[in-house]
Amino acid sequence: MLEELLRRDRAVIIAALTSLVLLAWLYLLHLAHTMAGEMAEMERHAAMGMAMPQTHAWTATDLLLLFFMWTVMMVATMVPSAAPMVLLFAAIHRQRRQQQQPVVPVAVFLAGYLAVWATYSAAATLAQWGLHTAALLSTSMATTSAVLGGVLLVGAGVFQWTPLKRACLTNCRSPLSFVMTKWREGSRGAFAMGIDHGLYCVGCCWMLMSLLFVAGVMNLIWVAALAIVVLVEKVVPGGERIARAIGIGLVATGVVLIVGAWQVP
Repeated sequence: MLEELLRRDRAVIIAALTSLVLLAWLYLLHLAHTMAGEMAEMERHAAMGMAMPQTHAWTATDLLLLFFMWTVMMVATMVPSAAPMVLLFAAIHRQRRQQQQPVVPVAVFLAGYLAVWATYSAAATLAQWGLHTAALLSTSMATTSAVLGGVLLVGAGVFQWTPLKRACLTNCRSPLSFVMTKWREGSRGAFAMGIDHGLYCVGCCWMLMSLLFVAGVMNLIWVAALAIVVLVEKVVPGGERIARAIGIGLVATGVVLIVGAWQVP
């Protein structure tokens, strides 16, 4: 009976997480389509010799919308890799319910996890604001500086080999170990557990996510590629070795960009 309930709960939670991720991707696709239309209109104006719309300083509303975009993007890219931990949390509480012990909805744990990524999104929003103010971003929200792009790639590649990356990735790859060492009771405890797991996840992936500025924040192929890399690192056997191999590739690509920028007359 318990095994049947666990399978049912697992199916329900997988469906809920899948729906959440799909909604996030649908929003990103809509946003990318809207931005592509705006860019096409600007190019049409330029081809006709018409004056280009004047850029304006970002308002609080612009920053809020940008923050929302980043947050949705983090949901789309990070929730899949957090699914094993979410499923384990739900299974434990299903067993506790059968034993008539206090239970907490899995949404509380997930809220704590996403709160950390929302904080990261706020930092990314401010970083994008700064790059925009310094005229270092294109209309596709990619850096216009090959040197900056190369530095980001090299930095992300080197980070793949650091002890911090290894420690955070180990915790992300071991949900059972995390539960055994970080378990806390009650709703506040579940939220705090979500925050702890989110911190490990941010510690593991923050440099990879910064690479969105290299190919374009709204380059959804690039976003999907990063989401796959994160998922592979955390779920696939040998993910640690794959992470280090990816690091070598990022460093090599970054060096090529930097050298190429210096050679341009």
